[in-house]
Amino acid sequence: MSATNNQVYDVAIIGGGAAGLSAALILARARRGVVVIDGGEPRNAPASAAHGLLGQEGVNPLVLLETGRNEAVSYGARIVQANVQHASGSADNGFAAALDDGSTIHADQVLIATGVQDELPAIPGLAERWGRDVVHCPYCHGWEIRDQRIGLLATGPMSAMQALLFHQWTDRMTFFPNGLDFPTEQLEKVRALGITVAPGTASGIEVVDDRLTAALMEDGSRVELDALAVPAKTHARLDGLEGLGLDVATNAMGVAVIADAAGHTSVPGVWAAGNVVNPAMQVSESASNGARVAMTINTEMVFARADRAVADDRARVGV
Repeated sequence: MSATNNQVYDVAIIGGGAAGLSAALILARARRGVVVIDGGEPRNAPASAAHGLLGQEGVNPLVLLETGRNEAVSYGARIVQANVQHASGSADNGFAAALDDGSTIHADQVLIATGVQDELPAIPGLAERWGRDVVHCPYCHGWEIRDQRIGLLATGPMSAMQALLFHQWTDRMTFFPNGLDFPTEQLEKVRALGITVAPGTASGIEVVDDRLTAALMEDGSRVELDALAVPAKTHARLDGLEGLGLDVATNAMGVAVIADAAGHTSVPGVWAAGNVVNPAMQVSESASNGARVAMTINTEMVFARADRAVADDRARVGV
């Protein structure tokens, strides 16, 4: 176990969001030497509140993370605010992560919990309103924009179905195919629910008095809105982790790390949890996933230690 310099941690967790901190809490309570390496750029930082989290409904995401860090540290976990510049190693020889603060972290196991980067369409103004009245998740934001004029800007093949989902929160819904083609049966469902299908291509948004008021179309027309849903594509945050050689998958939602239900990746000794595996996970799901993967890491380390002890005993008696 390590804290600094040449010492070796049991587990290095890369990413200090809900998944990473939950894993750190579990592992620290299991008396593991654990370090969390985090660059301090959480995905949900633009949002004012996290929702659907039992006992913490409406908590500010940054306050939630600060609380989580304090809890993990109280059991002996170490938090390092830095970015990984290069990571490499193996389960047999251990792993090393060189950080942008000049230090290097060594660990027997690595848990990737870096989350994802949302990729918004190249439409002026979207990024500035992200997490406010430009949203992506009905379960995160639907209640706050209920009964308002909501638009959904298509970004991929699932967008028509996502428009149906947002319609649960309002009957004043507009779907912007935005130049993408959708199956006739999907558009039939959209129209059957009374969702307006806006022709043309959106080129911008209108903001008045710090409130979204309309989507602006290329033909000069405007569609009045109070909120715009944008199902952003996502990419797993793996900067500096390329040396680990993780397998990734590309799907309709973007790019994610491949891991099994227990958190094993394609690289022995490297685990993954949270949005980096499944970008659709809510905060509660990510926290739960991080905790579950941490329990599996500890369990497998316990069993491995027992196997080594048996092998040592047999070697001593010449079996």
